[in-house]
Amino acid sequence: MKNQYDKTITACFIGYVVQAVVNNFVPLLFITLRNEYSIPLSKITILITVNFTLQLCVDLASVTFVDKIGYRASMILAHLCAAAGLALLAVLPDLFSDPFAGLLAAVALYAVGGGLLEVLVSPVVEACPSDNKEKAMSMLHSFYCWGYVGVVLFSTVFFKVFTVARWKTLALVWACVPAL
Repeated sequence: MKNQYDKTITACFIGYVVQAVVNNFVPLLFITLRNEYSIPLSKITILITVNFTLQLCVDLASVTFVDKIGYRASMILAHLCAAAGLALLAVLPDLFSDPFAGLLAAVALYAVGGGLLEVLVSPVVEACPSDNKEKAMSMLHSFYCWGYVGVVLFSTVFFKVFTVARWKTLALVWACVPAL
């Protein structure tokens, strides 16, 4: 019997890949951001602190609204925030008078998406009827790791082929993952 929830489960797997993108793409750019915008590394590392802090705050806050607006709406919101934040990463630093403020705004937006994904993906897969739920949950949790490997590998190949100077293009490419 074909499981009618396969698309939902697949979307959840991709949700963990999105989580890997929002957590691991910007750290690959630390030196590039320092050189391009003359931002000290001590300030750039704040982006990661803000990302994880906001994700934790969203994790905590989500208990107050996810049941009210629904899991589907929350998942869509998570992916929209992640996609918008990644896309704005390529745009906002050049629009703000302080490039760091633009980076921070983009990171904050995708952190909201990452935080929502953190709390939504596992319960959605757990709630889906499946012939082999244990297998689905094991696969789900491995997808963050595969996503991490994919982010590093794909980004490295992209930078080798197109140079790291084209990082904004890659940010837009990564934004396509949650958008799709």
